[in-house]
Amino acid sequence: MRVIISMRKSALRAVPAVLLLLILLPDAPAQEELVEPFECPATLAPPTSLDKPVVLLLKERGIEPSPACSDVVFLRRVYLDVIGTLPEPRQVTSFLRSNSLQKRSVLIDYLLDRREFVDYWTLKWCDTLRVKAEFPINLWPNAVQAYYRWLHDAVRENKPYDQMAREMLTSSGSNFRVPAVNFYRAVQGREPTSIAAVVALTFMGSRIETWPEERRKGMEAIFSRISFKGTAEWKEEIVGFNPAHSEPLQAVFPDGSVVVIEASEDPRQVFAEWLIRPDNPWFTRNIVNRIWYWIFGRGIIHEADDIRDDNPPVNPALLHFLETEMIESGYDMKHIFRLILNSRTYQRSPVPRCEPGEGAIYFAHYPVRRLDAEVLIDALCWISGTKESYSSPIPEPFTFIPEEHRTISLTDGSITSQFLEMFGRPPRDTGQISERNNRPSGSQSLHLLNSSHIQQKIERSWRLRNIYKKAKGKPRAVIDTLYLHILSRHPTGEEVIKALQYFGESGLDREKSAIDLAWVLINSKEFLYRH
Repeated sequence: MRVIISMRKSALRAVPAVLLLLILLPDAPAQEELVEPFECPATLAPPTSLDKPVVLLLKERGIEPSPACSDVVFLRRVYLDVIGTLPEPRQVTSFLRSNSLQKRSVLIDYLLDRREFVDYWTLKWCDTLRVKAEFPINLWPNAVQAYYRWLHDAVRENKPYDQMAREMLTSSGSNFRVPAVNFYRAVQGREPTSIAAVVALTFMGSRIETWPEERRKGMEAIFSRISFKGTAEWKEEIVGFNPAHSEPLQAVFPDGSVVVIEASEDPRQVFAEWLIRPDNPWFTRNIVNRIWYWIFGRGIIHEADDIRDDNPPVNPALLHFLETEMIESGYDMKHIFRLILNSRTYQRSPVPRCEPGEGAIYFAHYPVRRLDAEVLIDALCWISGTKESYSSPIPEPFTFIPEEHRTISLTDGSITSQFLEMFGRPPRDTGQISERNNRPSGSQSLHLLNSSHIQQKIERSWRLRNIYKKAKGKPRAVIDTLYLHILSRHPTGEEVIKALQYFGESGLDREKSAIDLAWVLINSKEFLYRH
C-alpha cells in the first residue's frame, strides 16, 4: 500500500502514513472475525420480507453474506444515503448511548422527515430530469426555478409517483406557470424522436435505440402532436397538444399493441393511461429499480436505465417483491425507502465475506462507493466551517449563489464549480445515470492532498480551532473530537495510541498536529467513501 504524503505550499512535511493506513477500510477478514469498528457481534434482526429473496439467492449460489454493520457505521451510512449529510457529534453520541432495539428504524423515520431529505432527493430528480438553464437543455432560469419548486414540493409532499409521472406526461400551459410541462422543454430536441427517447428513458428505464424499428416509430408517433409556442415574455413557452390535425393518429405502444387515437384526443393522455397501469411491465419496475440503484449504487437490473430483455434482473423475486409493494402502497416512494433501509440487506457490513465482485452483484454486503461530489463538498464545508462559491459560467444571466447555500440544494445544473466538475457531478445533458462519475482519479487525490482550496479550509477553519480550544489543547480530547466530526465515530484504542504518538513526536505544536490529523482523516477512504 502506498504511503501518502500531505504537502503544503508553506512547508513540506510527511504526515505519518500509519495514521492514514489505520483508518482505511480493512481487507477481507477471516471468516470467524469481526472487523472493528465496521461490524458488530449482535445478531441481525429477523429478516424482513425483502430479505427473503436475497438470502435465498445467496444460498443457492453459495455466497456468504456479511454480518451486521456496527451502529456507528449504520448511523453515518443512513445519514449520507438518506439526506446527503454527515451526522453531528451530538447525534452520534445520542444514538450510540441508546439501548432501544428500535433505534435504527426510529432514526430512518426521523431522516425521511428532514428538510435535507427533500433537498437531496430533489437533486436526484433534477439529475434525472435534466434541470438545467443553459446549453444544451436551455430551460432558462425562470423555468428552472419553477420546475425545481414543483419537484421539491412533490418530494416534500411524498406525491404518489404515478401522479407525478402523469402530470409530467400530460400537463399543458406556460412553462413558467405550469412547471410540469418543463419535462418536455428539458429535452435537447423538439422532434418526436428526441421526446420519445426521453420518455422511454425516464419512465421505462429503456434506451429506445435498442427497440425494433416498428415500435420505435410507433412510440415517436405518440409524441408527434406536441406544440411549443413562444409568448411576449422572455423565454416563456406554451407547451401542449397541437389540435391542428383532422385525421386520426395510428401509433404503436412499446408492448407492440397498435392504437388509433382520434384527432381530437391528446395522444399524451392515451399513452399515460397505457403506461401508468399496475399491470404495465415497465413503469413500476423502472422506479423501484431506480430507487434501489440510488441507495445501493447498483440496480437489481444494472444499469438501472438500460432495462431490456437481454439484461435480466439478478434477483427477479426481489424485483417482483418491490413492484408489488409499490403498487399496493399507492406508489408511495417513502414506503419503498423504509422497506429497503430497514432490511438486513441494507444494514450489512461493507466488508465482504466472499469475492467482492460477486458479493456486490447479489447484495451480500453493503457496496463501498465514493461520496457524490455535492455531498463531499458539503461535508468538507461543514467540517471546516467554511463556504463555497457557485456561479453559472454562461452570462444569460450570469448567476451567483449565496455562499450559505448548501450544494445539495442547488437548483440548476448550469450553476457549478471547479470542485464539482472535478469530482464527477453530472452535466444533466441526457438524464442518463452514467453522467455522474464517482470513479476516483489522480487529480481528485492531488486536489484533496495538496490544493490551496482544501488547505485553506482546514487551516482557516473556525470549527477546527474551536475543537482545539474546547479540548484545552489536550491531545486525547482533540483526537476523539476530530474523529467524531470527520468520521462520525470515536477512535479505536490503536488509533488513539498512534495519534498520541504523533502528537508527541512530530516536533510540531499541538494545534498544528491537530490540523495534520484532520487533514489525514479527510483524505482517508473512510471519509471519502460511503460504507
